[in-house]
Amino acid sequence: MESFFFILLNTVLFAVFAKLILKKDFLTYLYNGRWLLTWIAVGIITLMDELTSIFYANAEAHRFIGLKAIIYIALTSILIRFLSTRMVEISEILEVNNIKGGGVYSFSYLVLGPSFSFIAIASILVDYVLTATISTASAVENGTTFLATGPVVNYLLKFGVIWFVTMLNIIGIKENAKFTFGIFIFASFVLMNLILGGVFNLDSSAQGKISEGFNGFVGDITNGSPFIAYENIIIGIGSCILAYSGIESVMQTASLVKNWKQIRKAYSFLAVTVGIVTPLIALFALSSNIDVAKHETDLIPAFAALTNGKFFGVVVAMLATLTLIMAVNTAMVASAELIEKVADRYNFHWMTKLNKNQSLYRIHIFNAVFYTVILIITSGSQAMLAEMYAVGLVASFVINTGSLLMYRYSKGTKHITYHTSRLGTLILFIILLSTFIYIVVHRPNGTMLWLIITLIVLVAGLRISKYKSPEIPIRRITKTPMDVIFALAEIESDDIHLYFRRPTELESTGELKNSLYVSFYSPRTETPEDSSNEHISLVIQRRWNLFDMIYGLLKTIEYEFPPEKKLHIHFGWPMSSWLDRMSIGVMIYNIIHLPKKFPKFTFHMEYFGKA
Repeated sequence: MESFFFILLNTVLFAVFAKLILKKDFLTYLYNGRWLLTWIAVGIITLMDELTSIFYANAEAHRFIGLKAIIYIALTSILIRFLSTRMVEISEILEVNNIKGGGVYSFSYLVLGPSFSFIAIASILVDYVLTATISTASAVENGTTFLATGPVVNYLLKFGVIWFVTMLNIIGIKENAKFTFGIFIFASFVLMNLILGGVFNLDSSAQGKISEGFNGFVGDITNGSPFIAYENIIIGIGSCILAYSGIESVMQTASLVKNWKQIRKAYSFLAVTVGIVTPLIALFALSSNIDVAKHETDLIPAFAALTNGKFFGVVVAMLATLTLIMAVNTAMVASAELIEKVADRYNFHWMTKLNKNQSLYRIHIFNAVFYTVILIITSGSQAMLAEMYAVGLVASFVINTGSLLMYRYSKGTKHITYHTSRLGTLILFIILLSTFIYIVVHRPNGTMLWLIITLIVLVAGLRISKYKSPEIPIRRITKTPMDVIFALAEIESDDIHLYFRRPTELESTGELKNSLYVSFYSPRTETPEDSSNEHISLVIQRRWNLFDMIYGLLKTIEYEFPPEKKLHIHFGWPMSSWLDRMSIGVMIYNIIHLPKKFPKFTFHMEYFGKA
């Protein structure tokens, strides 16, 4: 009976993949002279990264919280699926602001500015460096499980893995995607057979361990106060978060796809594949009769040998090696995209030179050297690398969700079609921030590395942005408050109307000729064009907020404005809800105090209605 189900499973898988392979351009296609990836190609590249987590994250979670990891890995999977919806939202926001790719760096640069964005760069680079190095270490440990190789040979094999992936990236993204898809087919057959074997080997002993893990989870949330329950949940999530490393890679590689809708499809694909497979394999492996403490580096191959025989264990060890190698590939692709964005923004164009295969070969070689150095420093220790990895991973999640909250409360949803619950994002941010605090306190090695690299990148970044920031030429050519004074002086009427408008709301009311329109914009976004001679755009200066700019402009006008003329100041009526734009409450509070500070001016707050 069991054989029938194995045959049926493999027949279905064979039919599905045969149909996919026959489809034209299902992985890559040529668009405007450049090879782009489809959503399934991006999803598979990231999936290979996430799948690798099953070969080390399950044992890591068990090391910290025991059998409760069975439940917490599933709970963390649900949390990550909610996080992926925010990643999709961020992808559309970046596209609306004419930014493709760059992930957490591009978004933090847009929302928080260049200085804080370098903290995001540091966090995400730590992620990619440790993704590559921990996957390399785990690939060799799993691949040599059934071989009698010594530590020296294993050490050399780790260097070989890194430089093999480097050469794979240098030959181009099209060939990269095809190779990755081949590994994905192999992984699908092996893992589905592993899960089916786990189902048939789910005996009473395994069921008892699952029950023990569930009871431990229930005890975490019922024994004690709600604060203790919340603390226990955070400990559980913090111990299992590594099982879903790599999720940010989809958003990071957005420049390799046509639009943000491809990113949404890729995240949906990950939700129904790795989002289900990872908790299932964790359940079967951790509830088996294997001594997890003795198999921390090769838990899954040992579990495969237990369920489907030693030969299948060797096959799974081969799969572990291949998928972990592909995780190094994902890290290299995503980090190359990140470094390319930073290099382009700060005019280090020598780094982004392409070869004939459209590969960022110089960045890939730089990454390979850096990964090799980290391997030497850590001696390839999987446990040490895992502790370091968790800090940067959760830090990038916190920066992403925090930036999204700030963007939504300041900009609203007027210009995006895909948007999620603000309250849900706030809850997600609190959970991730709590998880970050827990990891920082309990994993000092990872915290120290993240802090050191962050400080180095931050100091270097601040020096670079001071002299090479793309905002500098924009600030030099922008108009000044004196241009507003000159424009007001050219109006002959004694009654002059000054309208403050957002850059996206520049349509004139049309009822007055003696009027001037002023809007403020951030140089981090595209510079708006003045719609007419009656419209002036001013850049928001560093360390100033919007109200400071308005107040400073009015003080300048008050000093220069002729006393015989009457000036009317117009603000739009606030139409956004307080939930959508909490910051508007502070803005309106400040605006209603302006008449006392400028008694010579007449103030209006009005709504003109729809045409």
